[in-house]
Amino acid sequence: MSATMQDSPRATLQTLPGDDVRQIMWRFAERYDIQMLLQSVREVARGPVARLVAEGGRNSHEWTEGKQALIKHFDEAGITTAAVGPEYGGIVSGPYNLLLSLISFELAWVDAGAATGSLAGFLAFAPINERGTPEQVAEYTQRTASDGKGGHLRGAFGLTEPLPYVGVETGTLAGKVRIVEWRDGQEPLLHVDKRGRFITNMDLANYVTVAVDSDDERIKGSCMIIVEETDPGTFDRGVPTKKLAHQLSSTRDPVISVKVPASRIIGGYTIENGVIVPNYSHGKIIEAVFKHTRVSVGLLTAAKLLSAIEPVIRYQRERFRGRPGIDPGTPRHDLGLQQREDVLHRLIDVWATGEAAASLGFAAARLFDVLDPLEKDKERALSEQGAKGGLSQVKALQGSEKRALEFLALRAQPESERDNARFQELESDTIVQYLITDAVGNVLCPACKLWNTGYGATMMREALSLMGGYGITEDCPGFLAQKWMDAQLEATYEGPEAVQRRQLSLSMTLDLFIEQYKQWILEMRRIAFERPGTGACSLASAMELWLYTLNHLRKSTDDFGKKLYNTPRQGVTFPLADALCWLLATRELISDVIELEIKGAENPALAEGLPGLVAFYTDLCHVQCARAAGEVGKVCAELVYGYNRHPSWDRDSCACYSAEELESLESIVPGITPVASGLVDVIGPDGAAPCKAGPCAHAEGLQTFQRLRAKLDGCLTGARLAKDRAAYALTEVMIPEVLDYPR
Repeated sequence: MSATMQDSPRATLQTLPGDDVRQIMWRFAERYDIQMLLQSVREVARGPVARLVAEGGRNSHEWTEGKQALIKHFDEAGITTAAVGPEYGGIVSGPYNLLLSLISFELAWVDAGAATGSLAGFLAFAPINERGTPEQVAEYTQRTASDGKGGHLRGAFGLTEPLPYVGVETGTLAGKVRIVEWRDGQEPLLHVDKRGRFITNMDLANYVTVAVDSDDERIKGSCMIIVEETDPGTFDRGVPTKKLAHQLSSTRDPVISVKVPASRIIGGYTIENGVIVPNYSHGKIIEAVFKHTRVSVGLLTAAKLLSAIEPVIRYQRERFRGRPGIDPGTPRHDLGLQQREDVLHRLIDVWATGEAAASLGFAAARLFDVLDPLEKDKERALSEQGAKGGLSQVKALQGSEKRALEFLALRAQPESERDNARFQELESDTIVQYLITDAVGNVLCPACKLWNTGYGATMMREALSLMGGYGITEDCPGFLAQKWMDAQLEATYEGPEAVQRRQLSLSMTLDLFIEQYKQWILEMRRIAFERPGTGACSLASAMELWLYTLNHLRKSTDDFGKKLYNTPRQGVTFPLADALCWLLATRELISDVIELEIKGAENPALAEGLPGLVAFYTDLCHVQCARAAGEVGKVCAELVYGYNRHPSWDRDSCACYSAEELESLESIVPGITPVASGLVDVIGPDGAAPCKAGPCAHAEGLQTFQRLRAKLDGCLTGARLAKDRAAYALTEVMIPEVLDYPR
């Protein structure tokens, strides 16, 4: 152990964070009903689910009796009806985005396939809930609560098809809908053909919300339609998908060819000149659905990372126990591999990633619980203004953007200096508040999905490697090998990484987001002053560097005069989107730790261990800030410098000295030769250039970037000391004697 770690006078972590800690950090400490529901979910996850995994239940593609038995446990625990409001017989009254995210996190702590299977019904219902008619919402909510036969209606989300490279293309639809009967004065009867691919929940689905395109000139465009297993025609659940992950969820390739009434078109329709015009295209519906549901997928990977901490600590400590001569009380017996810094530092990186991923995911979930009612209020407000859809709404929202920017400017001012009457007026403006919140939601959602599942999968592999040979066995404690495989699938669920990067590259440049981002930088500076140990100073500097780089790239061209920041140049836009994710996740972690410090003091159960807990989490923040700063600095430097052509010896712009010039200057300025030789390239007496590609590059006009980059590097001061302290805490923290699952 280093002297820094051994001699640290600070309080340190006593036990692993428990429910009291998580409830405060993720903002549901006051919701006893949610806490009780999550306890039921945990009993299912660490009992029946964990036992099924341990018994090899993941080793079959088929929907087995063991997997089917989990459904009854989900029903009894309240998982199936978690999103059903009390008016329909549910037991929890919101916030539903946070609630469903917590449920998926709790299940994914043990197995993400079980989490996916339990929540697939909510994904199926999401198109109805987000864009359905009031009648559709009421009917399918009620039937989810009770199908009238002592059970629950269960759904599947039928989007992807057996097109090339399944799971990637959502804009091209092979599924078709046409009119088969339309009598005067009666509702049209439709025929729906859909061959699905990789459709979750098909073994138990009573209905499927399918995406289809028009195959009839009397139907305009695409839409989503509800089809039920009892509809006339073929409802073939299809063959099991031979996936390598999430085996506890049902996934099949269904074949559906049924007749349904036109009232099943999600969101309803109008008739214009004898043509059925769906109120929402399938694209508009899945845009609204994925706006929310990608967050819970990101949290599946976060749960894996945090669930790996305890098994890895136990493995590290027990690595040498049982060998002759390894006696209790000796460092090798008590600490095992934790005598060495490498394994401790690597585990701290895993832990910091898991915490930041969870913080980002739950922050996004909470934001959507604010955004959902705002969106409904916005629709009503626009309707009252006569903007009921399409371009009229777009124009109305654009007209409100200036007011939203004005509100942000007023919010940034001290209360004593701003026009408070105007501030309150804008604060009560539904459309203004919607635009501000939506601007952040359009960034947080894809960022959570991209960073949590992408970088999270990389760090899950790191966690697995820390288990040594044990990590690649089926009976590895904590099921880490299975979790690592599952993480690979989660990176492609609901759109692969390129989809998230594409959305980020557009939404992160909008003025309403940028203005809030600037205020976040000031927020981090303020936190750095009040809590310097968090590393918020380095995060603020990294945020400044990122913003400068974005602005620089948006107005710059490459050496051939081509614009850098534009849609086709994904080599520019995508890395910058990746860098932003690091900043967002780290900011949310700092926010959660401050919440813990403030609210934890009010909880008697945390009183004794709170100083050590806060000290550890503060160091963890500092570690994550340093990693984020490093990633951002690397990406920004490569983008800013990388699109300039490197100078060559034969170019006129070569700023070089000849040996003769230096020799003549030496008589005027003694000692200039060694100084100049260290700053510029020197051409030899015979005209020979130094043995390298060309003169050293001197980027003109980038002094601001160079200053910001140097400032960022300096802000990393102390980061490794924080990592040493956090690593030392791993050697002191108490863990249970055995893992608490399977039970």
